[in-house]
Amino acid sequence: MTGNRNIVIEALLRLHVLACLIFIFAPILGSFVFSLNSDRFPSLPLGHFSLEWYRLIWEDPFVWSGFFNTVIVGLCVAVIATLLGFGGAYTDYRYKFVGKNVYLALALLPPTIPVVIMGLAMLAFLSRINLSGSTISVIIAHGVMCSPFAMAIIRLRLSQMDPDLEAASWNLGGNEWATLRHVIVPFARPAIFAALFITMAVSFDEFAVAWFVSGLNETLPVKILGFLQGQVSPGSTPSARLPSSARSR
Repeated sequence: MTGNRNIVIEALLRLHVLACLIFIFAPILGSFVFSLNSDRFPSLPLGHFSLEWYRLIWEDPFVWSGFFNTVIVGLCVAVIATLLGFGGAYTDYRYKFVGKNVYLALALLPPTIPVVIMGLAMLAFLSRINLSGSTISVIIAHGVMCSPFAMAIIRLRLSQMDPDLEAASWNLGGNEWATLRHVIVPFARPAIFAALFITMAVSFDEFAVAWFVSGLNETLPVKILGFLQGQVSPGSTPSARLPSSARSR
């Protein structure tokens, strides 16, 4: 009786996982199918198979400039946010001080702020220091938004570390820098790589704050948003459908 019950539970769990995967990937697959349609806008029944929209995207210099801006911003933000996140997480792990809860609350605050308010605040601040409307301004804004994600991931990993490892390193003659390099960083390496990839993905997908601060140095999501808001070009078909379907969920 117990064996049959376990089989039923396992089958239900597998169906649940399958349903979740379908829910996540079906809109993306559908968008890809529509992007191969000869019709300019998504419609049923489908027209004939065509790669015309991909050809137009390939030949569009504005899309390529947005793509390169996005890659540059994403790589810089991933490195900067991970470094800041590691420093914040290690400070939380290593030291005890008055106001630590306030420190954690402020360090992890940016993702909880509405993106419109964050974008306006970043625009006002960067304008006062003459940095608005540049790629650097997007890197700064995304670095502020993404560093809490890196800090949360690395902080979770460091919380699993045996505190006696640091003491053992010191007893063996290692100074604080050697302990950080040979003990802390190797232990946190999986979280560091995870933080790099996640912060880059968050930066790549974010468009609201980038729209406020980028000026003419638009990232790819901002350009796609411009296509969807009225600057509609047939070349926006394959590039616009995938991000828009992902955000609609």
